[in-house]
Amino acid sequence: MTPIVSFLVSAIGLGMTLLYGSTGETITEKSGHLNLGIPGVMCVGAACGCCAEAIYFSIVGIKGTIPVLTVLIPVLAAFFGSVICGLIFSFLTVTLRANQNVTGLALTTFGIGVSKYIIELTQNIGPFARGSKAFTASLPFADDLGWFGDIFLSHGIMIYLSIAIALLTTFVLNRTRIGLNLRAVGENPATADAAGINVSLYRYVATCVGCGIAGLGGLTYIMDYLNGAWEYVIDDLGWLAVALVIFTVWKPNLGIIGSFVFGALYVASSFFAKYGISLSDQELFRMLPYLVTIIVLIITSAKSRKKNQPPAALGLPYFREER
Repeated sequence: MTPIVSFLVSAIGLGMTLLYGSTGETITEKSGHLNLGIPGVMCVGAACGCCAEAIYFSIVGIKGTIPVLTVLIPVLAAFFGSVICGLIFSFLTVTLRANQNVTGLALTTFGIGVSKYIIELTQNIGPFARGSKAFTASLPFADDLGWFGDIFLSHGIMIYLSIAIALLTTFVLNRTRIGLNLRAVGENPATADAAGINVSLYRYVATCVGCGIAGLGGLTYIMDYLNGAWEYVIDDLGWLAVALVIFTVWKPNLGIIGSFVFGALYVASSFFAKYGISLSDQELFRMLPYLVTIIVLIITSAKSRKKNQPPAALGLPYFREER
């Protein structure tokens, strides 16, 4: 690959990892829940998926693994482990009426702690590099299509799954009764409740599903982007995913493009350094996604276009008896 093609491949790989987090958080926020625990959820997803992978390898042995199960088992573990995080968040904020911001930050702290513990627990087992081969397996004819195959067809299944989930989420939100009800809950829960929509149920389900999808991003980053080299906590990706939701004005389909932009900005400094192109400050350069998000937030707020604004009831608790 040429340096430019390699850069684009790397940007897509990291970007689609962020897409899981932004899509999951978008679903959650459309219900009126502001979940700042997404960084912790992505850590938990990575921890559960990698732990399941280690257990699977220890049971069947390296030679007894089946590629489909090598991917499916950690994916299911990451999803349902993250769903439990969403269930905890919903129980605290919906049932017990806890503050959403405080609960989300606590969930992030919890997820980081779990991730650190699992890293230490599995560091001597660590068959993740072998397991990642199933995640990064590309289409067999990608090498025959030159730069087009390298950029668009050389990725693992989880990269394409993130795009499919984003497109499916856009369809459900905009074209189905469930999506209409969910958006109504996020805009005006009292009116939605009066129309017979179960506000608590929608917020529970949206938060759990959103967390489950976000958790897949953590697993994808470890198994696909890092090729199984899980050595540190990945909570910074979660904050990028939260920023990406604002950058894409709560539209999962725009998240596909936005995630590529964020991925490109994040990897640019360290990537080009490999080819002798020095960028002054890598950490400063990685701040660009957040700076771009602030600019987008200012522009959308100034225009005051309703379709580009967050749900009206975002972060606000709803108690039926106070209606």
